[in-house]
Amino acid sequence: MKAASLGELASLVGGTVSGDPSLTVTALNSLNLAEAGQITFITSSKLADQLAASRASACIAPLDFTSPLPLIQVGNVDLAAARVHNYLLSEDFQPTGIHTKAVVGTCCTISEMVSIGPLVSIGDRVHIGERVRIEAGAVIGDDVQIGDDCVIHANAVVAHGCILGRRVVLYHGAVIGRDGFGFATDPATGEHVSNPQVGIVRLDDDVQIGANSCVDRAAFGLTHVKRGVRIDNLVMVGHNCVIGENSILVGQAGLAGSTTLGRNVVLAAGAGVAGHLHLEDGVMVAGKAGVHNNQKRGAKLGGIPAIDVKQWGKAVAVFSRLPELFKELRRLRKDVDSLRK
Repeated sequence: MKAASLGELASLVGGTVSGDPSLTVTALNSLNLAEAGQITFITSSKLADQLAASRASACIAPLDFTSPLPLIQVGNVDLAAARVHNYLLSEDFQPTGIHTKAVVGTCCTISEMVSIGPLVSIGDRVHIGERVRIEAGAVIGDDVQIGDDCVIHANAVVAHGCILGRRVVLYHGAVIGRDGFGFATDPATGEHVSNPQVGIVRLDDDVQIGANSCVDRAAFGLTHVKRGVRIDNLVMVGHNCVIGENSILVGQAGLAGSTTLGRNVVLAAGAGVAGHLHLEDGVMVAGKAGVHNNQKRGAKLGGIPAIDVKQWGKAVAVFSRLPELFKELRRLRKDVDSLRK
């Protein structure tokens, strides 16, 4: 368990200490669960009463918040709390080596600073960097490259030839490099003939892929997930897609093949984007929306097919009133007909 003073933590997050900067805490916890010796956080002065009732020894709070409790005051509480929490939970890497029940192929380059669990399967000519943890049952294909400080959780798969940068995290059951969904259909017989998928997937530094998500290898060339991208559970990324830096794909979102996203694009839960489209930087797509055309920088979309989110909101409001509007229309028609007689 790591301990840190409020002064140290304030320096870490660019905050200001109100109270004793030498006070030491060992963990971050929520308002209702925090114990003595722990730090908590609040985002609004409306929570002042809950903070007063909390057992926490200190709190991360907005700049304009005051309290008898020692505070770290910051401009962005959520960001500061995340950084403090990560810092307090961080531990030095403890290599356990390669488990005796792991299988390792030939001509591999594997750092001594690794922890590779039981029933891991590693193919031929694989490169694994330093401080990498690969949990039980994971499968690493031939010619894969894994950078420093990666974590591959149990039963994840990295198929042949794929490249992982540094600090990549693959959660349980994620599949990187499955063949892309490509085929041609014979109109005479209805037979589907699969197109060979001979490209790879590249995940840049600090990418995280959620449980049971799938990133397909390219038909030719590269499926590319760029630095800092966060992909939730149960997300589908088709072949030859490019996802720009720091974009977010929430659970059950999906990209069809050859779609490209700019930087900081957000697809909410269940959103889908058709193939061969481009969404520019900062586009935001509401949950369950279906995007069918290219989108300009900063566009905010909702609905199926997706349109401007404000327009969509107005349309939804009208849709909910359609029964009464239709009833009114029928009444007006009768009135008009009676005037014609």
